[in-house]
Parts: sequence; structure tokens; C-alpha cells
Amino acid sequence: MGKKPEWVKWFYKWILCIYFFHGIRLLEVFVIANKGKDLFINEQIRAREVMVIGPNGEQLGVKSLKDALTLSSYAGFDLVLINPKGNPPVCKVMDYNKFKYENKKKAKENIKKQRSANLDIKEYRLSVAIDIHDFNTRVKNSSKYLEKGHRVKASIRFRGREMAHTELGRDVLYKFADALKDVADIEQRPILDGRNMTMMLMPKKEK
Repeated sequence: MGKKPEWVKWFYKWILCIYFFHGIRLLEVFVIANKGKDLFINEQIRAREVMVIGPNGEQLGVKSLKDALTLSSYAGFDLVLINPKGNPPVCKVMDYNKFKYENKKKAKENIKKQRSANLDIKEYRLSVAIDIHDFNTRVKNSSKYLEKGHRVKASIRFRGREMAHTELGRDVLYKFADALKDVADIEQRPILDGRNMTMMLMPKKEK
């Protein structure tokens, strides 16, 4: 086989750099996901040589542990072992205290989002010709549910000729929302999907 052109060699090197860079990013994601455990830093690291990654993710190459510690200290950061099973182990130069603080903050935000996503949605079915007693009962029950921090889905299914007057159903849904205006905001305005019209209400935001 003939000698490969120079540009092909450079292309291979470029691809390898991309894989390496993204591999390090994935390692960092893994570390962030493993928030419950402290990582080895600085003098806690026992490897003789380590692959060093700079604060901005740049590859600094394989260095002796002593040189890596000197580099991180000179930069005013910590040397953090992010992949002890690497060959050689991979360390990153970073502000470890800031790293832990940001991870705790992200963990709290994720828990908050998860709780919000796990809130139950209660559906209340109305109708174009709903009587006042049934309407008020649904308003009362929805109010209690909203006050607990849950969301409410109000729906109407149109039957027969009612499809010719869907605006009547929309009026009922808006009347329902208005009756709950003290405890709820409209999250999603009435939407018609086939024979069903739905509207989403969420607990009123505190001012």
C-alpha cells in the first residue's frame, strides 16, 4: 500500500481529538451524576502518572502526579481525580469546592423539577348542558385539589349536534376557570381535539 497523504493523517488526528474531548465531557457528566460521593483530590491521589485536563476541558497530556499537582496549585485550583480506572487515570484541574456547590445546586433543582413533574393531574369532566349543582360541585372539588398544589384538567366531550357549537363548550370551560380564579391560573387555554375540548389549570402563583 502507498503512503497516506499528509491531510489524511491530520484528519485522523482531528477525529481522535474530538473523541477524546467528548469522552472527557462524558466522564464529567458521570462524575456530576455521582454526587453522593466525594472524589479524590490533590495529595489524596496515589497514581504515579495522570492524564491532565485543564479547567476549560483542554487536554494537557500525561504528566507525573508531582507535575500535575504543581500545575494545578500554580493555577490556583485543585487536581481532581475524575476517572481512576483510566490508563492512565484522568484528572481535571478545577475549583473543587465550587464544583461541589454547583452539583448540590443542580441536584436541588432536579429534585424540584421531579417533584413538579410528579404532581398529580386530576381531570374533571364538564358538559355543554351541565346543571349548576354539578358545576359548583366540580368547582369545589377542583379548588381543594388546586390548593394542595396539583393541576386540574377540565374537559368536555361534544356529542352529536354539539359539534356545530363548540364555542358553547369553550364558554363553559372559561366559566369554570373564572370560578377558580382565586386559586388557579390557566396553564393551557381550551384546545379542541376531535370531539374533546380540554383546558389545563395550575395552582395560582404566589406574588
